[in-house]
Amino acid sequence: MIRTSIITIGDELLIGQVIDTNSAWMAQELNKAGIAVNRRVAVGDAWDDIWNALDEESKHADIILITGGLGPTADDITKPLLCKYFGGTMVTNEAARHNVINIFNRLNRPIIERNLLQGEVPDVCTVIQNNRGTAPGMWFNKEGKVYVSMPGVPFEMKGMMTDDVIPALQKQFELPVILHRTLLTAGVGESFLADLIQSYETALPARIKLAYLPNFGMVRLRLSTSGYDTTTVGKEIDEQFTQLQNLVKDYLVTNEDEALEQVVGKLLLQQNKTMCTAESCTGGYIAHLLTSIAGSSAFYDGSVISYSYGAKEDLLGVNHDTLLTKGAVSEEVITQMAKGALQRIKSDYVIAVSGIMGPGGGMPEKPVGTVWVAVGDKNKIVTQKMFFRFDRARNIQLTAAHALNMLRKFIIEG
Repeated sequence: MIRTSIITIGDELLIGQVIDTNSAWMAQELNKAGIAVNRRVAVGDAWDDIWNALDEESKHADIILITGGLGPTADDITKPLLCKYFGGTMVTNEAARHNVINIFNRLNRPIIERNLLQGEVPDVCTVIQNNRGTAPGMWFNKEGKVYVSMPGVPFEMKGMMTDDVIPALQKQFELPVILHRTLLTAGVGESFLADLIQSYETALPARIKLAYLPNFGMVRLRLSTSGYDTTTVGKEIDEQFTQLQNLVKDYLVTNEDEALEQVVGKLLLQQNKTMCTAESCTGGYIAHLLTSIAGSSAFYDGSVISYSYGAKEDLLGVNHDTLLTKGAVSEEVITQMAKGALQRIKSDYVIAVSGIMGPGGGMPEKPVGTVWVAVGDKNKIVTQKMFFRFDRARNIQLTAAHALNMLRKFIIEG
């Protein structure tokens, strides 16, 4: 099988100032095209480190994809380094130069010599024009290996990968089909799942791999395989996936590779129903998850984010005395929040959450991580008290996941 390495360049990646989303996106898109990513490497803006990374990855991969370091400033050294690495001379590519000029003209911004140098490339590369920015990409061939350098800006890199790089790689290499089948479970731990399907996992054909992907109280199970006979490979993995679904049916959320908020959205669309949220401790995070789905306006009406006592009273009609006697993190208050949201937003279903996310604010009777969740409709409200033990960010994410799953089960159970 063709092997691929991704090299991401930039000090900002190594110090955590910028999160490397490029590698994840590239790996997903390459996988769809039948190109497996075997290694991912991040290096800083240091000449020797980049050079050594190129040498090392060429030992392991047939395709080396590089992002970053193509800007117009002094710390962007990828282009001159690649020129020397491949024994080239810098020349002006007129199409790339005109692209830079046209972009600055459209923006009505002055252009300086530093900008025009973006149009220079090594004469030993094939230029990949950048339809979304000023820095062109570069394609090199050396000793049977392919090296492709692209901008680190995700929007620009994605355009090159989709329009030019992946189609060219598909033409140059004979690629297998890579197939994945993924399901999502809830209400069961990774270890219990492993015991439940141990015999099944042991009996899997050698070319089908099973992966456990736990996250926020849920576990995804993924089957993966590859081959050149699409029909045979597809039939084999589908048969195994059917068996897997039957084994975990009591915990199955969805048999597609999709997020929980997408599952809830589909259920609502199928019933032509809508939902709303009343959020305190999650501060709108559940609303964010739902509205990140294209077309969510068809099933999501809105949210009331009521953090303070006053906001809970004024926006959701929570009783003042209940807040004083029971506290915001209580079954009584969360029930009133849910009912208040339904009355005001007039959705069919609701999620309401209130809790103590930390790191401070805990009390002996209500420690950090205590959360009350309510879901329901105009006829019935169901509540649950939960305890999470992590940091603030993860407690918020876990609260959202469990709340969405509670609503999913409420809708299914009618």
